[in-house]
Amino acid sequence: MTVTHHVRVYKSEEDLPRENQLAWKIAEVATDAVEVEQDVVDMIINRIIDNASVAAASLTRGPIIAARDQAFSHPASTGGAGANVFGASLDRRTSPEWAAWANGVAVRELDYHDTFLAAEYSHPGDNIPPILAAAQHVGADGRALVRGIATGYEIQVDLVKAICLHKHKIDHVAHLGPSAAAGIGTLLGLDAETIYQAVSQALHTTTATRQSRKGEISTWKAHAPAFAGKMAVEAVDRAMRGQTSPSPIYEGEDGVIAWMLDGPDAAYEVPLPAAGEPKRAILDTYTKEHSAEYQAQAWIDLARKLHGQGIDTTNIDSVVLHTSHHTHYVIGSGANDPQKYDPTASRETLDHSIPYIFTVALQDGTWHHVDSYAPSRAARPDTVELWNKVTTLEDAEWTRRYHSNDIAEKAFGGRVEILFADGTTLVDEIAVADAHPLGARPFARENYIAKFRLLAEPVLPPEEIERFLSLVQRLPELTAAEVAELSIIAKPGVVASEQVTKGLF
Repeated sequence: MTVTHHVRVYKSEEDLPRENQLAWKIAEVATDAVEVEQDVVDMIINRIIDNASVAAASLTRGPIIAARDQAFSHPASTGGAGANVFGASLDRRTSPEWAAWANGVAVRELDYHDTFLAAEYSHPGDNIPPILAAAQHVGADGRALVRGIATGYEIQVDLVKAICLHKHKIDHVAHLGPSAAAGIGTLLGLDAETIYQAVSQALHTTTATRQSRKGEISTWKAHAPAFAGKMAVEAVDRAMRGQTSPSPIYEGEDGVIAWMLDGPDAAYEVPLPAAGEPKRAILDTYTKEHSAEYQAQAWIDLARKLHGQGIDTTNIDSVVLHTSHHTHYVIGSGANDPQKYDPTASRETLDHSIPYIFTVALQDGTWHHVDSYAPSRAARPDTVELWNKVTTLEDAEWTRRYHSNDIAEKAFGGRVEILFADGTTLVDEIAVADAHPLGARPFARENYIAKFRLLAEPVLPPEEIERFLSLVQRLPELTAAEVAELSIIAKPGVVASEQVTKGLF
């Protein structure tokens, strides 16, 4: 069963035993040797495939090139064999924290991998790069890697269910530092004391503001989770060397809750697995069929459906998307960001603009991770005209469903009302994306593989695609030597052998 932990702020003179602190409870989950169940193993394999898909599609993009150049400026550290970087040859290794950095940027760049949304937002697949990098560096086998990833997902999802960060303008990667540190702790078989210190320090070093996702969104959006993963690797290293961390990091009088979140009178109810309970949180998460913010997934599917019905987009007077608080205020017109209506805005900004995304999907009847964001596509006069007619409104019922703890009614869509020039209206709605577990076409292994082939074919040789798919689908059986090969190798010339960018390193 799940145990709910009451977490509140303690004054310095109050006694809070270490064993009652949230960071320690997380460490206890990480040290629990419960076996990973088969359906969870299968989903972990799916998500490693998913990460590799979006990383492959990102290999030639600027942030990935820069992060890769930084990584290869650092040789493998002396404590292990080093870790692989997506796109490079398997014998070209770097230190695990830098592999976590480079691969984390590649995975996040297109905003195209898995998601979990509750009190907070998250992309729990961001746990995989740092845990995999640590596994390759120390020579862990596939079974240990599976256990580490199961822990990373479990802790991230449980924190996201309970503790809201965005309300206080704290970036959601503050939940990723602790979850990745816990996952690495499980992978390495560390004791609770060491994991406790690593979790505390990982949280302490990964709290930052949400300005990275506001206004003109910069390339740092892809770097933020990679930085959290890198900090998690470093926190584990320091904890293993006997170094301690600020504590109690969550509950302290000057801690995260008191000064960054709900304040000194705050309290949270955090669910964590009981001792001996399998870690199954990955099964609550869902991936993306489309390269866009998750709240846009269902809207793209609805727009494709309306396009297929032959809707005349040239005679539309207005489009109103009635949706959740988050969709309205973060990626909708409620954000009051003029950049969300700017045809010269960055790709990072456009993929957080539901007015733009709905417009293009409605006109084209499809969505493409490159073509739909092309500057020429965004600047098309008929698109700009319709785009400026699309607004969002918060609807209390869709907000309630968004925050529901009942997976059967939890929803990320809404209702569209389209007014035409002749005075007629069209009303339709969608609750979840087609690829969602409760959607019209839930993603299964064949869909993950198809997504990988689609995104990898332009940059990976055919034999490399088959090698990777064959290897990853045997994940629990992999030897340490085979885990060391769990990466993707690009076609000659795709990844430069020499540095392209120049910096300090």
